[in-house]
Amino acid sequence: MMKGSTFGLTVALLAASACGPSMESDKMEGMAEGYVKLVLALGQHDADYVDAYYGPAEWRAEVEAEAPSLDVIRSRGEELLDSLVAMPSPDDELDQLHLSYLRTQVSSLIARTRMLSGERLSFDEESQALYDAVAPTNSEEYFQEIIAGLETLLPGTGSVAERYNAFRANFVIPTEKLDTVFRAAINACRERTERFLELPEGENFVVEYVTDKSWSGYNWYQGGYQSLIQVNTDFPIYIDRAIDLACHEGYPGHHIYNAMLERSLVNGKGWPEFSVYPLFSPQSLIAEGSANFGIEMAFPGNERVEYEAEVLYPLAGLDPTTARDYDRVQQLAGQLSYAGNEAARRYLDGEIDGAAAAQWLQQYAMFAPDRAEQRVRFIDQYRSYVINYNLGKDLVRGFVDGDGGDLSQEERWEQFVRLLTSPRLPGDL
Repeated sequence: MMKGSTFGLTVALLAASACGPSMESDKMEGMAEGYVKLVLALGQHDADYVDAYYGPAEWRAEVEAEAPSLDVIRSRGEELLDSLVAMPSPDDELDQLHLSYLRTQVSSLIARTRMLSGERLSFDEESQALYDAVAPTNSEEYFQEIIAGLETLLPGTGSVAERYNAFRANFVIPTEKLDTVFRAAINACRERTERFLELPEGENFVVEYVTDKSWSGYNWYQGGYQSLIQVNTDFPIYIDRAIDLACHEGYPGHHIYNAMLERSLVNGKGWPEFSVYPLFSPQSLIAEGSANFGIEMAFPGNERVEYEAEVLYPLAGLDPTTARDYDRVQQLAGQLSYAGNEAARRYLDGEIDGAAAAQWLQQYAMFAPDRAEQRVRFIDQYRSYVINYNLGKDLVRGFVDGDGGDLSQEERWEQFVRLLTSPRLPGDL
């Protein structure tokens, strides 16, 4: 520990003896500050770890000046976790969720330091340690049944994957029309979100088109209800991706999730730990799951394909009479999403190499060869993070829809907003 380091003292003092009820709030504030600084410290060893930070600049400067080692970060994290575990459970539900959130996030941080120090975990062990969840395992037969159904919908000859990608080639947004189509989709997603959710005043984001990325889209939250959304144009962008990206990255996805947390918990409750977002943490399963499920929230039932046919297809210069056929194919192909998890699990567990993982993605997830190679690069960079998209979506759907009762759209949005404005994590769903 650096002599005189207030960062080190902040964390070390948390292991002191329990304090009286009147001091619990102060103790939680100290632990929250310690957590934020630990996340920032780990970000110095892992360039992808800190996805967003808009807290006090002096905290970042303090951490950068000390530059603690991975061993120090892990030791302080373990001290902090011990203190959090020793905290009595609050009476208020939101405070209970808050305490559980900090415990789980710190545990995940410790696991990430172990990985960066060279410890190897299996795919499922890693996802449990980092994201508080394990994705189901599916066999080749499971995906082959879905592919058999997909085959009946596709014209042409050749393998199902070849026919699928040839069919999709008819639904590419022309490059010169991409921005027009995407901005129309953003406006529609925002308008539909605003029907049920009061947006923070002044919220906004900037859109950039980029290349040479392992992902298709990314939201970089800036704080102050502002985001930078980047769209990767390395490969053709299909008409259905306009709504996907606009909802997932914008409304009611990442942009709104981060803005709602800032308004409700950072500004409303004074909880600074929500001003930092560690990417490899349980929070990401909620973030990605709510962003993916948010597409269905904004466009329930047939509303999406109806809007695409009426507005987006004409803007893209595509035939709107083909929208329903394309949507039917995409709905069925979407059931293959867990094939990506299987490719990642087998690859990261050493059962197959990168080339075989790309082949698996082509055969069972219907990826074109170049996109399969891009996905393997994504797995190399983000590893078990892939579970957050599909498993996260399924968990969020279960939380919103409950036991499957006939909820009104207003009731579903109330539950969805409850998730976006509270410190819930996978274990809470």
